[in-house]
Amino acid sequence: MVNAARSPRVRIAINAIPLLSPLTGIGHYTRQIIRRLRPLSPNYEYLYYYGYFSRRAFCGSEAAYSLKQSLFRIPGFKKWLRYAVAHAPRFYGQGFDLYFEPNFIPAAIRAKKLVITVHDFSFRLFPDAHPKDRIEHFEKNFARGIDRANHLITDSEYVRAEAVEVLRFPAEKITAIPLGVEHETFKLRDKNSLDQRRRELGLPENFILFVGTREPRKNLTRLLQAYLELPARLKRKYFLLLVGPQGWEQAMPRTQGVAERVIVSGYLDTEALSCVYNLARVFVLPSLYEGFGLPPLEAMACGCPVVVSRVASLPEVCGDAAYYVDPADVSSIAEGITRVLSDETLRQSLIEKGLKRAALFSWDETARKTLDVFERIMGVKG
Repeated sequence: MVNAARSPRVRIAINAIPLLSPLTGIGHYTRQIIRRLRPLSPNYEYLYYYGYFSRRAFCGSEAAYSLKQSLFRIPGFKKWLRYAVAHAPRFYGQGFDLYFEPNFIPAAIRAKKLVITVHDFSFRLFPDAHPKDRIEHFEKNFARGIDRANHLITDSEYVRAEAVEVLRFPAEKITAIPLGVEHETFKLRDKNSLDQRRRELGLPENFILFVGTREPRKNLTRLLQAYLELPARLKRKYFLLLVGPQGWEQAMPRTQGVAERVIVSGYLDTEALSCVYNLARVFVLPSLYEGFGLPPLEAMACGCPVVVSRVASLPEVCGDAAYYVDPADVSSIAEGITRVLSDETLRQSLIEKGLKRAALFSWDETARKTLDVFERIMGVKG
């Protein structure tokens, strides 16, 4: 990193608003990057934006999130709040050497350089799978934010190629940096602690696991239909557990005949989620599209074999450590689940390969490569 004795203090602003909601994909990404950047560059000054600037990074409380959700029900409040938060930095007197936006659309934070992370293009490819107000927000603000950017970061080479094609952004100004696995949390756990956690969460002995926000592109309708197609012996033995926040899919997809065998859990913290991965017999992610897809790697790190779609970035992320299915074909999804549950040799092979695959992904490395981008863009030699 830069030598503090010979260099002026570097000031970096980071939009930390994703930390104020229960942490899903972008929230986890923002938290992991923030907590590692300061130790990597202790001579830099970091300020975090929450609608105001703070020198302290923090996550929001459940009570604050509930209040926000209540306020969002007031007509026009969400749009007003987005506008206010985006434009409030105009009144902040000082500029920054660099502003890092981890969540697609930058606020009006003044900085010499701007780096934006674009996680995926689902808002362009699957607009009907997003809330109307989100699509309107992206249509109005995303392109103008990209026009301001000096550099883009993507989570995968797949999305990097999409950014070149969709945005016509210069390829040399886009860096793909894979996400990491929080190995101190997502790991193999001992049987006694897992049995205790199973009782605390009220989980059955045998279950198939899905983890993710319940939204249309996660393909839950076909997953439920695939569960119906499983051999009777497997349906009798295995429940289907869906873990994750409600998202913007207004109701669970209705598939007759599975309600009594499907367990719907809400958001779980990472410690509880790690135990659930350990307890699951197989993890399934039949998504229609993913910009990266972190849950399969987390499952692998916990010794759980995974079944995923052969689409978008998932083959890049999972390599040879997953059983691949066609997300548009219910029978393909059912066949993949059946094979992994029924073939113990295949299952053990996927577990072994998965542990090795997950070990390749580290948040420390993600943060280091992100800092490398910052320093290159600012013209600071590491």
